Amino acid sequence: MGRGVRTWWIGWVLGGLLLSVAIGALVGRVVERRAQAESFAEIDSDARLRQVLLASEIARFRLLPLALADDRDVVAAVQGGDAARRALNRKLAALAASTSASVIYVVGREGVAIAASNWSGPGSFVGRDYAFRRYYRDAVRTGAGTQFALGTVSHRPGLYLSRRTPDGGVVVVKLEFDRIESEWRAAGGITFVTDSAGVVLISSEPRWRFATTRRIEPAVAAAVRADSGAVALSHPPFAILGDALRLNGQRRTLQHAVTAPGDEGWQVHLAMPLPPTIGNAVRTSALAAAAVTLALIGGLWGLRERSRRRAMRTIELEAAVAARTRELRSEIEERIAAEARAAELRDGLRQANRLATLGQITASVAHETAQPVAAIRNYVAAARQLLTRGDTQSVDDNLGAIARLTDRIGLVTAELRGFARKGSGTIGPVRLAEVIDGARLILKEQLSNVALVIPPISDDLIVVAGRVRLEQVLVNLLQNAIEALVATPDPRIAIEVGIEPQTLSLIVADNGPGIDPDVAERMFTPFVTSRATGLGLGLVIAQDIMTDLGGTLRLLPSEQGARFELTLRRVP
Repeated sequence: MGRGVRTWWIGWVLGGLLLSVAIGALVGRVVERRAQAESFAEIDSDARLRQVLLASEIARFRLLPLALADDRDVVAAVQGGDAARRALNRKLAALAASTSASVIYVVGREGVAIAASNWSGPGSFVGRDYAFRRYYRDAVRTGAGTQFALGTVSHRPGLYLSRRTPDGGVVVVKLEFDRIESEWRAAGGITFVTDSAGVVLISSEPRWRFATTRRIEPAVAAAVRADSGAVALSHPPFAILGDALRLNGQRRTLQHAVTAPGDEGWQVHLAMPLPPTIGNAVRTSALAAAAVTLALIGGLWGLRERSRRRAMRTIELEAAVAARTRELRSEIEERIAAEARAAELRDGLRQANRLATLGQITASVAHETAQPVAAIRNYVAAARQLLTRGDTQSVDDNLGAIARLTDRIGLVTAELRGFARKGSGTIGPVRLAEVIDGARLILKEQLSNVALVIPPISDDLIVVAGRVRLEQVLVNLLQNAIEALVATPDPRIAIEVGIEPQTLSLIVADNGPGIDPDVAERMFTPFVTSRATGLGLGLVIAQDIMTDLGGTLRLLPSEQGARFELTLRRVP
């Protein structure tokens, strides 16, 4: 081989190699950017879903102090009396256990706790002074307060939600986030929440709590320590660089922040390492592109070689391409499996969002009914004075106004009547006839176009229940039957009573279209409904109430329509 030919051959080989490397690098960069964009979109979606989980938890507990502020037991305890305060202790303990609240307590007018759910434990809040707490001062001044701080007794961090009572007391509910932090850890990545000053409050990495994510002024740091009770604000083991978070020397970790709802100025952050499949895909794509380029160059060079060498190179190239293809297919399958696991997480968090929406609707109903109730109180007070004067006409006018106000409350609460939570109250002897009469009164207008058949029921027929809760279950069953009979000619609902020595069965049957078998198998599961406008919670709550009453609720087989059976304990 002459010198000129050798130089040309070397130049051809070097040029081909450089071209293949350049094309491989370009293809790898394109694949890397696309994979990073897809990963960032998934992290953004996961961050928003985790924010929804946090918001739903806080929204659920915001209703507690609002509801307890006007509770008559709370009012009685604030006004004074050891008996009232002992009774309130027991009530708060039961309420904290049923709602999973960390602690619920009531602070008197002087700033000293007068009742608490942990009254019987060694760390009882009763008798402790909380006048220095910001959540107490804010509630006294503005009516409500919110503060994230360490407990003075438990030394555990939590969110305090407070509400002023009409007599100057303050109801406080403490919410701890251990369960949410555990769920965040199980979901993968690192999730943490910062306040407006950039201080970490909640984190799936507990050692990060009360660490600063940016530099803050000494005066601001001192204010944060004083407000939260933290001894010191530590430096985090990470650094935030735009959309990257550097942790343990790794810079290829993406993070996203979502502003949490409310007036606390919180932000939810999610840090996730790039999936290892991205780097593998980049390398595989770059190698595949370089291999294809080399194959083209080799093909051109092979045209100048003898047929044997051309055949050998073709075989080697096909083997290399097949190997690269198998590797790429394996990595794609791993990525699909990872995306399926992420989809399961998103489905669970979307269901938390639906629960948050139900909590928001309930809060709106509480707000809308507050004014009519206050107006009814005023009309009643005025009517008493008018009766004293003998002005019966004005009393009649006041009663008409009260009726219109109750109609308004009925309209507001109609949408949630079937989905309301089970009521409180004791379980004891209840006349079955009174429960049925109460349900008929509530549904009087809706039953006007339906034939309701009820057998004679003796006043001596008594069951073990809570009247309000049993009436709620019966109203739910009757209302479901009424809605199912909308398109049925000659609609009919029958109530049947079966009496046994120890138990009693109450059957609600209709002549409607019945229940679809697919829905019937899952009808006592949350959010399963056959109606486009239904939430799928009414029967779930009704079954829960019957379990608390020591009875059962089930669907009976029926050739026509639907038949639901309630079983209750009977009082001989």
